[in-house]
Amino acid sequence: MAFAHYKRRNAASVPKLAPAEFLVTEDGSPRSVFMGTNNGNVQIPTFGANETAVSIKQFHALETDAVAASTTGVHAAVTSTGSSQTVTTAITSPAVPRNITATAGGTAGDIKAIQVVVAGTNYDDETITETLPAFTVDTAGTVIGSKAFKTVTSITIPAHDGTGATTSIGWGDKLGLPWELTRNTVLYKQTFLNDVVESTEPTITVSASAIESNTIDLNSALNGTVVDSFFITDL
Repeated sequence: MAFAHYKRRNAASVPKLAPAEFLVTEDGSPRSVFMGTNNGNVQIPTFGANETAVSIKQFHALETDAVAASTTGVHAAVTSTGSSQTVTTAITSPAVPRNITATAGGTAGDIKAIQVVVAGTNYDDETITETLPAFTVDTAGTVIGSKAFKTVTSITIPAHDGTGATTSIGWGDKLGLPWELTRNTVLYKQTFLNDVVESTEPTITVSASAIESNTIDLNSALNGTVVDSFFITDL
């Protein structure tokens, strides 16, 4: 690592950095992890044109938050009435922001290729909605949403082809991240399930403008054990 170019500043004028904060070049190479003091002055590396200050941040989900995916966790199966239904009661939101699923069941011949609409809030308590993928006609199965919902406040279920069809709402394995990222910055081999490193890297979805579209999906299914993953983020 290079320690060649420094400028001196009075310690009182330099924000205190967390232990994991350091400088990198834009290709991700570490520039320095050193901050030294000398007679009340702090020596820090100068910023070049292609350098930025970043930090390593930990994403952590408790055992009670990283429970297994559930097709009925948000709402039990709703039987079709032949008309569109908007459900606002008996809803259970996920413990932490997670993606939402819808499962068609009951009489297969009554299942229509409808799209369930979910409304709620994101990590920042902003109102969001998502139209889930369509079911496959005459086929029982689960469709998977992409946005991370902190809360679910309403579920709109269009009419199926018959009253023998049912629709249940649950949550999937995608966990919402608390940052708006511009690209996948997860550190290699630094994602853990139950303190065991994942052999396959997680799937990271990012958005610089919609926090609900920043998610992590481990290769292993969540199972009620702790999740940890480490990311590079801007200061």
